[in-house]
Amino acid sequence: MRRCTIAIPLIASCVVTASLAAQDARLGTIDFPTSSAPEAQPHFIRGVLYLHSFEYSSAAEAFREAQKLDPDFAMAYWGEAMTYTHPVWNEQDVDSARAVLVRLGPTPEARQAKASSQREKDYLTAVEVLYGEGSKAERDTAYSLAMKDLMDAYPEDDEAKAFYAVSLLGLNQGERDVPTYMRAAAVAQEISSENSDHPGGAHYLIHSFDDPVHAPLGLSAARAYSKIAPAAPHAQHMTTHIFVALGMWDEVVSQNEIAVGDRLLPGHYTSWLAYGLLQQGRHADALALLEKVRGNMRPDASPNRRGYLASMRAQHQVSTASWESPVASWELDLSEVGPWRRARDAFAVGFAALRRGDRAGAEAALARLADVVADSEEDGSTVPRILEMELGAALALADGDSERAVTLMEEATAMEDAMPFVFGPPAVVKPTHELFGEMLLELDRPADAQAEFQRALSLAPRRALSLLGLARAAEASGD
Repeated sequence: MRRCTIAIPLIASCVVTASLAAQDARLGTIDFPTSSAPEAQPHFIRGVLYLHSFEYSSAAEAFREAQKLDPDFAMAYWGEAMTYTHPVWNEQDVDSARAVLVRLGPTPEARQAKASSQREKDYLTAVEVLYGEGSKAERDTAYSLAMKDLMDAYPEDDEAKAFYAVSLLGLNQGERDVPTYMRAAAVAQEISSENSDHPGGAHYLIHSFDDPVHAPLGLSAARAYSKIAPAAPHAQHMTTHIFVALGMWDEVVSQNEIAVGDRLLPGHYTSWLAYGLLQQGRHADALALLEKVRGNMRPDASPNRRGYLASMRAQHQVSTASWESPVASWELDLSEVGPWRRARDAFAVGFAALRRGDRAGAEAALARLADVVADSEEDGSTVPRILEMELGAALALADGDSERAVTLMEEATAMEDAMPFVFGPPAVVKPTHELFGEMLLELDRPADAQAEFQRALSLAPRRALSLLGLARAAEASGD
């Protein structure tokens, strides 16, 4: 077995080709010994480093390069197969992963024969479980147990610990389960304590702690991760999971500007950047960004791109209260876009219409929301229903039916409170406690409004409109 520790672009403990160092791309430091040909090992290490930073396409490319240099390098196929599971995002491409394994060997037995050590065989056994029989939830659970066994069998193997930690983050199929996340945090913390330059240790700590209650525990990892892996855009963005949870808007903007670079298209990083600008009060800059990403989007853009644009527009309308803004009249193609994003768009369009006195437009948006709710019943999504209740409550209040408005908002706030926490810009584009607080102010109930704004800020610290609402409620209460 050949041990090789690599900190790209620096090379330690073994001599490898200089081609990777020439790329000047620092991704962190790991120790992952394998039985590969010497020239293939640096590419394998690079692939694992990218894998820990969720740069999946770059990781797959590195693993395939390792395979070219050593066609029987079993762990290079293991690595490429691992790029098709994204635990935190609840994504998995089973067919593509199985196709990679078949390239190594037609059967699990044939693939096992290519592994040169028991440890490598154990890694292959675990990935066979991940892409074996059963539902995704069943396979994810069995895989996590297999990684726990592997970690226990090789207590000095930080990579076994890292892949076990991230497997825990995916056990609840994309929803936060706090006790399980704390188990992941304990493992990730052990990795970081042993190797402060390990990208997975810092990354998985951030994911474990990126909610308002636990975010202070992840602040040091957030500060470290961008320096550990400056060549990974996701590492720059990922720090802002903690910064958003703490309302650190300057850092949210600066780090997402780095992550976005010159890739100004509707997407995850640009949506977080836009949200940070809005919270800073930089409405003109946020509008310029929104118009830029829309202008750069291709006519045949994917549903994902179109959905992000809709969400960015919704956040912009709600955060700026620019009800007459031209963005409200943009025609967006939301075919094949998921229910959460369609619901956000319908709510924002309807809320803006109501605020500018267009009752028919608001009612049409409410009907759209009802359709989205009906479409999303099978997947159990509650966000469309919450937004439907919010818009219904706003319409009721406009009609003078304060009792119905309050009843709907009490139901909506209870429903949002029951949701597992979702990191980042609010899934409910107009947080329920914030909207309820604004309505209670209209109803001359400032003390009750204060309580709602305080609850809103406990869920989204330093959110601009909630702070403004709390100040207005406190003034009206004589506080």
